[in-house]
Amino acid sequence: MSILGNLLWFVLGGFIPMIMWALAGLILCVTIIGIPFGVQCFKLAGLSAFPFGRDVQIGQFGAFGLIGNVLWILLAGWELALTHITLGLLFYITIIGIPFGRQHFKLARLAFVPFGAIIK
Repeated sequence: MSILGNLLWFVLGGFIPMIMWALAGLILCVTIIGIPFGVQCFKLAGLSAFPFGRDVQIGQFGAFGLIGNVLWILLAGWELALTHITLGLLFYITIIGIPFGRQHFKLARLAFVPFGAIIK
């Protein structure tokens, strides 16, 4: 099921956020200060390309992870999470869209607090 879901996800639009996250990661990695945020963008790019069969666990993060998450939330995290929640709710309207809605909720968790999150 996860292979078919990932294939449908990627073909029907999953490649667009993957490319956008990867480009954002590259732009952020140009500056030394932006490298930790760029790495988190690459994490989001990987999950947004193939989310089926993977799980996001908010892991242990130290003081730097807390600072990174606070900055991330204040600058863009809440908007990104709200976007994925809205898309997830829209997909939940139809029965066939429920699996895709679940993936958007998974992406919302990672988009809100990426520092210290583990993708399994």
